[in-house]
Amino acid sequence: MESVLQYPIATEKALNIAESGNTIIYVVAYSSGKSAIKKEFEEMFKVRVERVNTVIGPDNTKRAYIKLRKEFPASDIAKKLKLV
Repeated sequence: MESVLQYPIATEKALNIAESGNTIIYVVAYSSGKSAIKKEFEEMFKVRVERVNTVIGPDNTKRAYIKLRKEFPASDIAKKLKLV
């Protein structure tokens, strides 16, 4: 089975969102639902997700904006992913 989470977005804007909004942006499988994204992210990083918003990008990829709960800083996840 294909993984739901494909790769994180590492642009300057994405890193600003991680710092200010406690949100990680991931490119995800086009057919994946919000609950599947949330479940896989929580299992992979051992954190709790507050909510997931998805958007279809201009390059026809599906992106998930994964907002973490306050007690789990997105900057820690960004460091684990070697984005910063």
